[in-house]
Amino acid sequence: MGKILAVFALFLIATTVFAFLSFHLTSYIYDWIGKYPQGYWQQLITVIGVIIFFWCTAAITFVFGSKRQRVYWDTIVAALRQMATGDFNVKLDLKANGEDQFGQLISGINNMAVELGEMEKMRQEFISNVSHEIQSPLTSINGFAKALKNIDLTDEKRMHYLTIIETESNRLSKISDNLLKLTSLESQHHPFEPKKYRLDKQLRSVVLACEPRWLEKNIEMDIQLESVSIEADEDLMNQVWMNILSNSIKFTPNAGMISIRLWKEEDAVITSIMDNGIGMTEEDQLHIFERFFKSDQSRTISNGGSGLGLSIVKKIVEMHHGSISVQSKLGEKTTFSITLPILQGEIE
Repeated sequence: MGKILAVFALFLIATTVFAFLSFHLTSYIYDWIGKYPQGYWQQLITVIGVIIFFWCTAAITFVFGSKRQRVYWDTIVAALRQMATGDFNVKLDLKANGEDQFGQLISGINNMAVELGEMEKMRQEFISNVSHEIQSPLTSINGFAKALKNIDLTDEKRMHYLTIIETESNRLSKISDNLLKLTSLESQHHPFEPKKYRLDKQLRSVVLACEPRWLEKNIEMDIQLESVSIEADEDLMNQVWMNILSNSIKFTPNAGMISIRLWKEEDAVITSIMDNGIGMTEEDQLHIFERFFKSDQSRTISNGGSGLGLSIVKKIVEMHHGSISVQSKLGEKTTFSITLPILQGEIE
């Protein structure tokens, strides 16, 4: 409504100005030729002058406005063509009011270019990381397979090489499985079936499932769990606990300790898994949930994983509208904290 009134006011002002100009111009012409038409004809000529002034002004505005618009559109089309080729280094510097259509369009294109550029960077890094992770076990498999062709190998050496080939094959399979899982989770089409269940019971089951591994290293398990429940996808959350606890066991020394805490805090449930293992640097903590990231301490055949486990964990937690964080001190301890919303009341 405000815009309509503004346009109407502008029209009245323009009509008044054109009438003023037409009146004085026709009066000047009458004085110059020395003849003055009668009242009716004088008014008609004045009106015709107003119309001529109006259309001349409109034509001039249209010509210059169209030229400006053509410059805008040509620049925008060129930027979109550049982005279509995969080059996202686009920055439109066209001057436009940020509130009008051109201003919003230019701002939208600039933002889109930045976001697509970030996505392209992530894609290239992802491909590079996948290639690196796959190449390493393939090189080992190829090398030891060739070594097996040596007929002079002892049975002990042969079995050692076969064990390495089997280990690297399993590593390749795990990378493939995790890639497919992460892709499925990010596709928004992964099965997601939340239901109400006791989280403390799930955590105890996961600890029991990992019992052979922590008993083998004589690790002490300190478990304090409140009886709380959540509404979540039980299978997906099981992967979260298995991954974090497996990492804790892997990087905790013999006779070490792992503490698991679960408590309810207002409308959220918090799970804390702490170990007194090798820990990590502050720099590692900033990247620990990135795909294929592995801290220096875990870049070994015995401890190295695919570097995708914690990325999957973070994605699953976010699917449940929760959050995950890590606090660690190199050589001392690491604590993972997972906060999840309580969507249903506590089960008795």
